[in-house]
Amino acid sequence: MTKKKLLIIGTVWVEPNSSAAGSRMLQLIELFLKHQFVITFACTAKKSDNAFGLDSLGIQEVDILLNDASFDAFITNLNPDFVLFDRFLTEEQFGWRVLENCPKAMTILDTEDLHCLRKTREICLKNNINFSFDELKKQEITKREIASILRCDLSLIISTFEMDLLQSVFKIDKKILYYLPFLFDKIDKKQQKAWKTFDQREHFVFIGNFLHKPNVDAVITLKNEIWSEIREYLPEAEVHIYGAYVTQQIQQLHTKKEGFIIKGFAENAKEVVENARVLLAPLRFGAGIKGKLAEAMLCGTPSVTTSIGAEGMCDRFPWPGFVEDNFSDFALMSVELYRNKNMWIQLQETGVDVVNYVYNKQKLGFVFINKIQEIQQDLEQHRTQNFLGSLLQHQTLQATKYLSKWIEEKNK
Repeated sequence: MTKKKLLIIGTVWVEPNSSAAGSRMLQLIELFLKHQFVITFACTAKKSDNAFGLDSLGIQEVDILLNDASFDAFITNLNPDFVLFDRFLTEEQFGWRVLENCPKAMTILDTEDLHCLRKTREICLKNNINFSFDELKKQEITKREIASILRCDLSLIISTFEMDLLQSVFKIDKKILYYLPFLFDKIDKKQQKAWKTFDQREHFVFIGNFLHKPNVDAVITLKNEIWSEIREYLPEAEVHIYGAYVTQQIQQLHTKKEGFIIKGFAENAKEVVENARVLLAPLRFGAGIKGKLAEAMLCGTPSVTTSIGAEGMCDRFPWPGFVEDNFSDFALMSVELYRNKNMWIQLQETGVDVVNYVYNKQKLGFVFINKIQEIQQDLEQHRTQNFLGSLLQHQTLQATKYLSKWIEEKNK
């Protein structure tokens, strides 16, 4: 049997220890490797010290250029069966080149989260207006991202909320959408027994990449709106703030005497979350599945978050902690969870159920691989049914192609 060739075009190189997007990409890569795909990972970005060495997994890493015909020669030579775009920006930049040079390759967009949803919420927060679907539809980024979804043969959607949104608000055909959340191994009893107990854990934790604006805002909110009230009840407690790419703005929040400790990059995110008693995530805007909250469930650490933090993550299960948008109540719930051992144990168990049923890697992975192979076998028919997509492909191919060629000539 001939092995299928997959080209992944990354927005950035894979950094699983820095961001949820990095973890997600590594999960997808491992899934494809398990099903015998031959993978090439191409990227225009500069590699940072935190980048994972994909070559250690037998994956070819290739530097590619924007607005450059060298990509055409590269992809024609590679001739992949599947092309996976990491976020809609890479589809905008390279989608037309893929279609022109490898028209039979199935295109898959991994949205990571809906960028337009996150960005619109940020704009609404900044301008002190209520978020609405009408506001979402007004944004230029929304039009760009939805067009990208329509142009691809299949788009991977990470949360149930976003699946519903795309179908109900934007009327996108379910045939070109695929719900694929994070992919985790089941948590067994042996793992649970190895976790630190309630009494062995101390302090609160926050973790997140600080290049990601919702994380910056959440830590500032935690410091200004929540932490002093928690400390009134728990004067010995500390909150440890971890994350890659700590900014000066975040570093300045470090106040040892108040127990607000900026720790910076965590070499082992799992370890720091496992040692904490409660994870705090007062997110005021964002989208998709929040890696820190998934990590908390994997580590048996109950969490307190907002409705945006919890959105689309638990399916029919209750939240393994508390969901609270009022920050005074957020502080009180955090204190209650920190003190109440029986409640803490019960909510830890809820987190195990969520991981084992909602994020079951074995079940989700097998069905997904079958689905893409099924579509690829009858790709022409699949595309015929997506008329809007083919219309957009035609228009975009013309517009983007000539803009890109103009930039290419200008660069010469």
